[in-house]
Amino acid sequence: MARKFTPSVKLTDNDVTDESVYRQRRQFLKTLGFVGASAALSGPAQAFGLFGSDDKTPVASTQPLVFTKSAKYQTSETQTPYDKVTTYNNFYEFGTDKSDPAENAQGFKTDPWTLTIDGMVENPLTLDHGALTKRFALEERIYRMRCVEAWSMVIPWIGFELGTLIKAAKPLSSAKYVAFTTLYDPAQMPGQKSRFVGGGINYPYVEGLRLDEAMHPLTLLSVGLYGKTLPPQNGAPIRLVVPWKYGFKGIKSIVRVTLTDQQPGSTWNILAPDEYGFYANVNPHVDHPRWSQKTERRITTGGLFSTKVIPTEMFNGYQEVAPLYQGMDLKRFF
Repeated sequence: MARKFTPSVKLTDNDVTDESVYRQRRQFLKTLGFVGASAALSGPAQAFGLFGSDDKTPVASTQPLVFTKSAKYQTSETQTPYDKVTTYNNFYEFGTDKSDPAENAQGFKTDPWTLTIDGMVENPLTLDHGALTKRFALEERIYRMRCVEAWSMVIPWIGFELGTLIKAAKPLSSAKYVAFTTLYDPAQMPGQKSRFVGGGINYPYVEGLRLDEAMHPLTLLSVGLYGKTLPPQNGAPIRLVVPWKYGFKGIKSIVRVTLTDQQPGSTWNILAPDEYGFYANVNPHVDHPRWSQKTERRITTGGLFSTKVIPTEMFNGYQEVAPLYQGMDLKRFF
């Protein structure tokens, strides 16, 4: 059972993310010979513009969802405003700048959509767009989201437990992992069409979990946030949310879920295995090779010069998942 969130530091001042860590991550891509086209044109003013300007990036239209709220998944922490959740994103399929997804995904078509659940299952499933929001009861869960770049948000996701979907597919006893694949559609996703725009990643984006991680009650397939369907820049129409792991594990715009007996590939782990582990558990005791993970900058309603940071908690504060890793060396299996 998820505990009621209690912030380790009371946030009385507005907080905002420092761009320095994000810039280091993109510099790594640049050393490989790739940098987003928009990044080549951007400067400090553009980088910080999200927090220092009143200009609003257009947000794609979304639809209200029918859902319930469970008291055990609510929080007293300050939620990140909708306009920042939807305009400050990593979704390299639409560009490497934080503002690129909101700007470049406006025409992204998510209906019709097909989600396939296959592999080591007795009952393979195919869900159409309508089934994503109607087959399973939806629930709002307010989770902390910790990016590997050392910034964080508090987001009211709407979705259903991944375990519910897996149970419906009846996994075989030999299944040990769950693999996820993002839509591959270069015509709609400019980052997939050009490695120059998309950060040098081999697409489609792929991710994976151990089966016990996937079946944990906290693991969510999200179809919405703030009471409405997901905007395309946030992974419409369906994405993964694993709150005790770094944000890059939260694969977006999923088209396939495959059960397997082999550890699946994970895009960032494939690209830089010394920097991005397969497990990607939030761990303040294991620094990224190029920055500390001991603290994070919480994005709330802050302005450009907010500087407060909060300590990062093990497993992002979700200590109920600790038994999943009992006996593991989390510095080796990071």
